[in-house]
Amino acid sequence: MEQLDVILASASPRRRELLSLVFDEFRVIPSGFDEDGVPDDLAPADHVQHSALMKARDVAARHPDSLVIGADTIVVTGNRILGKPRDEADAAQMLKALSGRTHQVHSGIAVIKDGVEHTAVECTDVTFRPLSDKMISRYISTGEPMDKAGAYAIQGRGSVLIESINGCYFNVVGLPIYRLSRLLEEFGVAPLDLWVITT
Repeated sequence: MEQLDVILASASPRRRELLSLVFDEFRVIPSGFDEDGVPDDLAPADHVQHSALMKARDVAARHPDSLVIGADTIVVTGNRILGKPRDEADAAQMLKALSGRTHQVHSGIAVIKDGVEHTAVECTDVTFRPLSDKMISRYISTGEPMDKAGAYAIQGRGSVLIESINGCYFNVVGLPIYRLSRLLEEFGVAPLDLWVITT
């Protein structure tokens, strides 16, 4: 197999860590796409798919010979999209909205190589335990919620807030590995074939 130049079009340390489960080597080149430019009238699945594709296109335009991966993740409760909290008060409002309820986490993925584009969307149901004001305050005091969509991290201290999930765990972290692997197969890249096993 030819040596792939793989680029992750995201600055997220969580996506970087997850992508290292698939590729031993890849570059990180964050996209300059402004997520505020996503149309407001899009359904959540269309929203993340559009954003992931725009991120990937932005980087692929500058690196046309590379395989570029773009991703976007949002938390949705009812008809409300929860992004990263603006401040601690906003984080508290988000956590109150999630308390004792089931919400959805949508991730869009886009892979571009040689001008060919493939996209996919993953959705996971996440159920929170009921949260008291004290629990919310203590969690916010850790600082963890402040750069996370929906104001929580399932892979961090936020794990104690979550009663159950239905669907892909990695999707909630920010990069659905299974869905990505199926997109890569569209380009003839099989993750299991990338690993060299020595005995």
